[in-house]
Amino acid sequence: MASPEIQTPTAGSLDPEQRLVNGDDDVSPIEQVRLTVSNTDDPNQPVWTFRMWFLGLLSCALLSFLNQFFYYRTEPLVITQITVQVATLPIGRFMAAVLPKTQYQISIPCLGPKMFSLNPGPFNMKEHVLITIFANAGSAFGNGSAYAVGIVNIIKAFYKRNISFFAAWLLIVTTQVLGYGWAGLLRKYVVEPAHMWWPSTLVQVSLFRYVTLAHFNFLYVSNF
Repeated sequence: MASPEIQTPTAGSLDPEQRLVNGDDDVSPIEQVRLTVSNTDDPNQPVWTFRMWFLGLLSCALLSFLNQFFYYRTEPLVITQITVQVATLPIGRFMAAVLPKTQYQISIPCLGPKMFSLNPGPFNMKEHVLITIFANAGSAFGNGSAYAVGIVNIIKAFYKRNISFFAAWLLIVTTQVLGYGWAGLLRKYVVEPAHMWWPSTLVQVSLFRYVTLAHFNFLYVSNF
């Protein structure tokens, strides 16, 4: 007589509280993070899409120009990435509705032929997040104008010295990407661990998840 087979529950089948008790590294010990941030991923969602690159680069350039333009006012006006996060959602869904879904075969050096489409599917949260990251870089991470622009202004206005465009551009870009460089070097310690949480980003994550779930719930209800 065969003995009954006992199946042990997998980590994915347990609720977050039980996974936390079992010491799962993917579950945050902070309750606010567990309620806000999802620890699951859908690898089938397209990321590097035409919509993402178009809206992301446009948002970065537009916010960089507007914040620098208003920087010289007595009362500077700062346009943050929240504006882009809200504004690009209907634009992205509009592009998903009107762009052609035709697939094209393109040849990429060292990668061979690849299939490309202007509209690979519905506008998803990954595209939305990357567009907001582009916009955040354009708004100097919420500070408005790039930090090193003040150095260039001081050199020209107070010291009456000339600085070439290439030197000024290199100084500004270096200071802007310095944060990304440190984040990449310390990713193992400040980004990947579940117990490292950043309260200021929870609001944006909540907004990303809300608009995505609300949209899919609307589509589900409208089908009945």
